[in-house]
Amino acid sequence: MSNNTLNVEQLQAKVGEDLGTSRWFPVDQSRIDAFADLTEDPQWIHVDPERAAKETPFGGTIAHGFLSLSLLSAMAMDVVPSIQGTVMGINYGFDKVRFLNPVRSGSKVRGNFKLASVEPRGDNQLLIRYAISVEIDGVDKPAIACEWLSLIILGE
Repeated sequence: MSNNTLNVEQLQAKVGEDLGTSRWFPVDQSRIDAFADLTEDPQWIHVDPERAAKETPFGGTIAHGFLSLSLLSAMAMDVVPSIQGTVMGINYGFDKVRFLNPVRSGSKVRGNFKLASVEPRGDNQLLIRYAISVEIDGVDKPAIACEWLSLIILGE
């Protein structure tokens, strides 16, 4: 998480605000190939640069949408504040995930995070919703738009 630590009241006061933008993450062919190996998804539009250059409108290979989505964890570490009293955070899922634009091999991506809501759940839990846009360096249309949910367990 970012170096910023907030108590629950400070976090709730930030609802509706931009939390910030992560650093750029390179998405090169070696990262795409490693993801394909790890997830057992070697579809040619991701791993065959020659064929992808000839047979797709992208001019080469593109990253898996799930690769771009998985980088959100690292992006969040750059931006999302820590919450005082947190025992653990749990990935609660996504709403409205949209893959809007392909990420071409050789691109860089970064995430813009907005705090959409903080919902208390019981005495020691918060359900936090982040509205996120993943942008591609030099491209107007974002790669991803989504809402990410995180369940925070607070100490007693």
